[in-house]
Amino acid sequence: MSIPLLQVSGLKKHYPMRSGLLRAGGGTVRAVDGVDFAVARGETLGLVGESGCGKSTVGRLLAKLLAPTSGTICLDGQPIDRLGSRATRDFRRRVQMVFQDPYSSLNPRLTAARIVAEPLLNYGRIPRAELHERLQALFMKVGLRADQMQRYPHEFSGGQRQRVGIARALALSPSLIVCDEPVSALDVSVQAQVINLMMDLQAELGLSYLFIAHDLAVVEHISHRIAVMYLGKIVELADKHRLIGAPQHPYTQALLSAAPVADAAIRRQRIVLSGDVPSPAQPPAGCRFHTRCPHALPRCRSEEPRLRDVAPGHAVACHLAPSTDAAVDPAPA
Repeated sequence: MSIPLLQVSGLKKHYPMRSGLLRAGGGTVRAVDGVDFAVARGETLGLVGESGCGKSTVGRLLAKLLAPTSGTICLDGQPIDRLGSRATRDFRRRVQMVFQDPYSSLNPRLTAARIVAEPLLNYGRIPRAELHERLQALFMKVGLRADQMQRYPHEFSGGQRQRVGIARALALSPSLIVCDEPVSALDVSVQAQVINLMMDLQAELGLSYLFIAHDLAVVEHISHRIAVMYLGKIVELADKHRLIGAPQHPYTQALLSAAPVADAAIRRQRIVLSGDVPSPAQPPAGCRFHTRCPHALPRCRSEEPRLRDVAPGHAVACHLAPSTDAAVDPAPA
């Protein structure tokens, strides 16, 4: 099997809590607490879950905006925590990020052209004489006109601002783009346009995406595989058709039952979860979902389920899932 573009193993990010001014000792917030997955070249992996489950933290760890507490992130088989300064610079070129809020992620004092040009100038990727032509090509690629290049962020609509953010991410010809809820702040009609643009860019440029969102309909549309997170851990990972059609984890089933479906014939019976999501500073013993799970067994309260294969390419962390002796392979099938 070929090496995936991105391989994540045992990834954790813990934050110490403060019990007093400038003093530690107040416990630990386990934002990400042992995550394993892979992203192949040209693939989109969707990462879904409720607010506070740790999915955005995973994205920032992959983009090296945060340092992991432990675990390994490998790009083309090379751990990124062992990179020297020159290799780190190349890594930042190859892994770009599109943020949730297309306004706050753009410098309001710079024109759109300057915003998109900044990474090209920082990396010296293009002679200044060719810069304008390159910028025009990038604007056209994301559906913006050349005469909009000198506008400031406040002069664009939300969808147009996100297109500027996508153009900036594309400027250095990356291999992987981490998309942190890139359409959640947009109107539904605009969401579809931006998602279709990203899919077209992927087909044209061979991009890989980690697409972080809480909207299952959006994730299903753009993703090849979907990983479901709950309280810092991945509880289910599968091809999108299998995960949507035959979810095995009770949390995934509850999420799908809450997703709006226009066709009443295929609408799922709503599963209403009791209680609130536990604090990541004090996660429950055993299965982290057992405090809200309608099918919890005594075993669930004391023994944490491992993420294991229940079918080829379908991994579930649940004691109730069908048993198999196969080891988990977080890489794409």
